[in-house]
Amino acid sequence: MIEPDELKTWIVHEDDRLLVISKPGDVVCHPSKAGPWSSLVGAAREYTGLPTMHLVFRLDRETSGIIVLAKDSQMASRLQKAMQERRVSKRYRAIVWGELREPVTVNQPLGVDLHSPVFVKSAVVRMGDMEAKACITHFSTEVATNGFSLVSADLETGRKHQIRAHLQWLGHSVVGDKIYGPDPRCYLDFIDHGWTPALESKLLMDRHALHCAEIGLEAAGLPFTFRAPLPEDMRRFCSERLGFNA
Repeated sequence: MIEPDELKTWIVHEDDRLLVISKPGDVVCHPSKAGPWSSLVGAAREYTGLPTMHLVFRLDRETSGIIVLAKDSQMASRLQKAMQERRVSKRYRAIVWGELREPVTVNQPLGVDLHSPVFVKSAVVRMGDMEAKACITHFSTEVATNGFSLVSADLETGRKHQIRAHLQWLGHSVVGDKIYGPDPRCYLDFIDHGWTPALESKLLMDRHALHCAEIGLEAAGLPFTFRAPLPEDMRRFCSERLGFNA
């Protein structure tokens, strides 16, 4: 559950129309049956006292970083249209397995992974395949050492699990990723048994090390670029495993 005072420490920006949050990992965005303080949207409604908060940019539960919520439907519609027209910039940072030395652009379509035991998993597919969607991610490396890399990812498209699926295709899965990591059955094990020493030995982190570091709205006509530094768990991993203070 989210504590009211805790939510206030996550606020990056607030005005009459926007509420911008730096979300920790393992916080659900969408409302749940467990009450308003069990999700980011529910907690934001309680905090603002508004009947509705519009989630413009969502993140998976385990992904940390910038979330933008609109306080009215007109602003939500404006930003959602800007996203569809690719007038919103997004930059993520991730810790990945292996030393990715050179910048690389992955221009590979994504679709449902029909061979995975996890039904929500995406994979690179042929463009002619049913439900294949064009997908482009630009990766650059901040540091690569000791068998790991800290990378940045800039998106041209916004597909489900885009960064994680493209990194797996590159052979540099995100550390801690239960679905796109060493074995998708890790996800099923986690659902059945929770976090275990066996999973820790395989994954190294209890969530995938992916963070939405920056969202820029200038091209959408708003004078804002919102940023969030790496959270403590990713900074600690960089320090301990890469010898790098992120």
